[in-house]
Amino acid sequence: MKKTLTLFLVLLMVAFMSCNQSSKQNNVITSADAIYYGGDIITMEGDSAVYPEAVAVKAGQIAFAGSKVEAEKMKGDSTVMRDLKGKTLVPGFIDGHCHFFAFGSQAISANLLAPPDGTSNNIDDLVNELKAWYQKNGTDKTQGWIVGIGFDDAVLKEKRFPTKDDLDKVSTDLPVMATHISGHFCSVNTKGLEVLGITAASKDPEGGVIRRVKGSKEPNGVLEELAAIPHMFKLVTPPTKELADSYLDAGQKMAASYGYTTCNEGRAMGNHEQMADYATRGKMYLDVNSWIDYSVPQHMGSEWYSKEYKSHYRIAGLKLTLDGSPQGRTAWRNSPYLIPPDGQKKGYKGYPAIPKDEDVQKIVDSAFANNWQLKAHANGDAAADQLFRAIGKASAKYGNEDRRNILIHGQLIRMDQLDSIKKYDIVASLFPMHTFYWGDWYKEIIGPDKAQQISPIKSALKKGIRVTSHTDAPVAFPNMMMILWTTVNRVSRTGTVMGPDEKLTPYEALKSITIWGAEQFFEEEKKGTLTVGKLADMVVLDKNPLKVDPMTLKDIVVLETIKEGKTIYEKK
Repeated sequence: MKKTLTLFLVLLMVAFMSCNQSSKQNNVITSADAIYYGGDIITMEGDSAVYPEAVAVKAGQIAFAGSKVEAEKMKGDSTVMRDLKGKTLVPGFIDGHCHFFAFGSQAISANLLAPPDGTSNNIDDLVNELKAWYQKNGTDKTQGWIVGIGFDDAVLKEKRFPTKDDLDKVSTDLPVMATHISGHFCSVNTKGLEVLGITAASKDPEGGVIRRVKGSKEPNGVLEELAAIPHMFKLVTPPTKELADSYLDAGQKMAASYGYTTCNEGRAMGNHEQMADYATRGKMYLDVNSWIDYSVPQHMGSEWYSKEYKSHYRIAGLKLTLDGSPQGRTAWRNSPYLIPPDGQKKGYKGYPAIPKDEDVQKIVDSAFANNWQLKAHANGDAAADQLFRAIGKASAKYGNEDRRNILIHGQLIRMDQLDSIKKYDIVASLFPMHTFYWGDWYKEIIGPDKAQQISPIKSALKKGIRVTSHTDAPVAFPNMMMILWTTVNRVSRTGTVMGPDEKLTPYEALKSITIWGAEQFFEEEKKGTLTVGKLADMVVLDKNPLKVDPMTLKDIVVLETIKEGKTIYEKK
């Protein structure tokens, strides 16, 4: 009996100690690192807004979303209580398409954008901006060039591109490059043409044009598409690790200030290796997925190609560019532009980047055969037709289940082409931002009726197509609030509503840069909503986008950006 009692007491003590230890472990597991409360918290789950009272974060993930009383049960000695004080918490922003590496060049180059993003209203303004930038910055960070980004001939008073004669006013001793807001053209001065080796004897490359002085073969300094893009890429790809780091540091800082927690490099070439090296050294704190240009497919065999990030970086898929810029009138259409660009005749329809269908087919087949996600730039309807022909054949040969191939921009696609996007299960990352920046210009170059149909994002959504919206930065600043504003309002510079039936609701627009963005990149299991188990990627806004006057959406301020529970930006 005595032995039995002793054994019972020992077992009871062991059980008690075990229970106590379990309790301590549970406290460790359930004790949150931070609890957010006291403001509007929008989870982005479901078809309408869900507002939990509190969100708890543990080990970089969402650990709880619900009532404040329940959240406080997770409060431990080290838990930080974050009172939002009436501000709004949303998931971190995911841009459907941008050019992350160029954020840095945008941050350190002369700003040639027109208002409201810059001050260049005419060519004299542009020249003065370049001069002032050079006096302040020199050319140490721009490989010896005076560089400006973002001039817009559609807005400049002269309604034309700056030529070498204009840019010679900036300098005749140093090369000068001014890039177009579309990223598809540049203008260089006489010294710049000399450095690039472009002369009267130079031939136009396939998919590009060297514009000439009227009545001669002498280059006038304006370069289009593949006559410009390789030189632009070379100039914004720094030759040293130190310079690359300065670009990437500046780019990350800029992106975080606009609420990005996931970014993408929409056309990676040599800069892939610089981003990979930067990530390897632990300097990347945003998630960045890269899209390798079809001209350098060898990078697709890299260890970085994966659906999982390594040190916040990965190669996501292959990039294919099929035409140019609609505002620059190089987008490939089936109908003529009403106003041809300089050097072109009546009946001009733009042109393809890759003229032969069989060459496009080889690229698309390669993506399908290797199960690479494909991101295809197609602005004009003729370019979109070329894409659908290639995807149709590749689908029949390799199957097309949940590939989530992406059409980006699609500004001049026809309404009937939405059926092809649906048929081939293509994600439509459209570009409603153009309604503000170039809506009035489109009325002139393609006609007022067709201008009303640019970027038909609501029609795509109604057909059950996956949609996202994007900045294409550095086409403009990577301002996600401007994306919300343009996607919801579709108002041009002069106040014309460009396609009222194509407006998204504020909630839909917010989904297009959160959960729908995550789905586009196969990341919806980890990102896009404030759901338990997902990454604590979050943004604090000064106002709730769902409760303000839609015309004030662009004025909402990002106060804080949080990546996996850690603050990476805070407005001072």
